[in-house]
Parts: sequence; C-alpha cells; structure tokens
Amino acid sequence: MTDIEPIVLRPAGEGLIQPGYTMPRGRSPIITFNRRELDQILSVYGRRVADGEWRDYAIDMLRDRAVFSVFRRTAEVPLYRIEKNPRLARRQGAYSVIAATGLILKRGHDLCRVLRIFDRSALQLVKA
Repeated sequence: MTDIEPIVLRPAGEGLIQPGYTMPRGRSPIITFNRRELDQILSVYGRRVADGEWRDYAIDMLRDRAVFSVFRRTAEVPLYRIEKNPRLARRQGAYSVIAATGLILKRGHDLCRVLRIFDRSALQLVKA
C-alpha cells in the first residue's frame, strides 16, 4: 500500500465499498446507536466505571439490532447488554437491558427510562 492509495473500509461480510456504493435492494442498513443514545449509555457507563464496578465495553452494530455490552473484566461474558431493536419499537419498545443469564431486566420505548434500572435505588441486594 502506498501513501497515495485511499483506505477502503468495508462492513463485515460485504465486499469492498467503492465510491458511490449504495446498499443493494432488499438489504436493510446496519442498526446503530445515534449520538444522543450513546451519550446516555456512556453517562451511565462512566458512573459505574468511577465506582469500580464496570471496566470494559463493546459495541456491536448488526443488521437487526445494535448492542452495547458491559463487562466486569475483558475475558468474561458481558454483565449486561443494552440492545436497540427497531423491529420491537411498536410493541414492547426498541430498547432493552438484558442480564448475563439472558433475562430481560427492563424494556421500553424511552432509553432514559430503561437505563434507570442501573440507578442505585433500583439495584438492591435481595436477601434469601
């Protein structure tokens, strides 16, 4: 590769993107978090990192949903997954928080309300 060759980026599973590339008919675009959504998620994430509870995250942008995964340690499974699934927007709501076990903790139409599950008052230790 020389200094004058442009860097060509390609989505996973796609061929090289050429200038003027358009999405083929019948294929949905990749679902992403917008700036406002990421700001809300990273605000909660930053508070938990400051408390020493969370240490790493991953963002996956797929064809059917976007996923923000939260890890305690990098080598573990995610503690929580914050998902945006537009297909569920008219039903239960596009946003959901899912625990490591697969249990849906909260689901709704408003991301701010869904993220309230991470407030201190919402997360209490259950004594058996």
